[in-house]
Amino acid sequence: MGKNRLLPFRVLCRFSDLICAEHGLSVIENPKPGKGKNYGKWLGDKKKPSFSGIIKGKIDETLPLCESFDDFIAALRASGFIVNDARQYISICAPGQKRPRRMKSLGDEYAESAIRARLGRAKTISGGGDSGLRFTAPSARFSAVGEAPNLLIDIQSKIQQGKGAGYAQWAKVFNLKQMAQTMNYLTEHALTDYDALKQKTEGVVARRDTLLHQAKEKEKRLSEIASLKTHIIQYIKTRDVYVDYRKNGYSKKYFAAHEADILLHKAAKAAFDKMGLKKLPTVANLNNEYTKLLTEKKKLYADYRSKDAEMKSLLVAKRNVDQLLGTDSPRQAERNRNQQR
Repeated sequence: MGKNRLLPFRVLCRFSDLICAEHGLSVIENPKPGKGKNYGKWLGDKKKPSFSGIIKGKIDETLPLCESFDDFIAALRASGFIVNDARQYISICAPGQKRPRRMKSLGDEYAESAIRARLGRAKTISGGGDSGLRFTAPSARFSAVGEAPNLLIDIQSKIQQGKGAGYAQWAKVFNLKQMAQTMNYLTEHALTDYDALKQKTEGVVARRDTLLHQAKEKEKRLSEIASLKTHIIQYIKTRDVYVDYRKNGYSKKYFAAHEADILLHKAAKAAFDKMGLKKLPTVANLNNEYTKLLTEKKKLYADYRSKDAEMKSLLVAKRNVDQLLGTDSPRQAERNRNQQR
């Protein structure tokens, strides 16, 4: 038996037409030549927008509402987009996107120079109030990849309104760039609602205080060990002198000749009594404990400094949010400021 061969496509089509005709089914007499649509074109408007499309759409939406390039960057951040402008080429990451895209890779009209030129031609729109803040609400294109966090929406709404007791005070102290940095921080650390921000802040403050307390306890014990070692060494060195002092009936003449050693011996015994020691530990054991405690103390202080830095960042973010949304009492605001010192 020879090799199996696939029937040509045209032969298969002819067989299909014959079968359809035999059973009374319709047959396409003169099929139009040409290729069909690819899947992407077939989807049309139903296709989920790409991250590049989302970024470009947000840029087009945001530009008319900004007067300067700094306002433009801040508005993107306020909408939940992560913008890295610390390097030569600015990159943007849409919500839900894993890898950022450079602006220049989005097309010539989305390069930084083109954006600045478009800003110069764009019609400026006043943002309500005297603060000069201009933010945009989340767009439909943004919602296609996930709803904006509630806390960020609240902040954007408050800035747009320019109302409230907290807003007036905030506008005097903070500027657009600071608030954009705060919103960027909230986005990057997934603090998507006020309760999450509050609980995270309280947890970090508590952990920072616990670490500091533990480090202080280690320091206290290290100081005790150092003092105890000194007394033990002095006690051993002066023991023979004190034994002779007792054998001489606590002679005043002997005391005058060995006053320093006798006083050191008595001070060591008094320290032992105060510590409640019935048996003196060895200097070697104390040295081992000291080394272990010193290592633990260094680790605790390293963790403390890390938590202290995290606490300060959280307190700054929460303070900005509280002052803008009016969710913080004057007493709590003062407590937050004291904790940051």
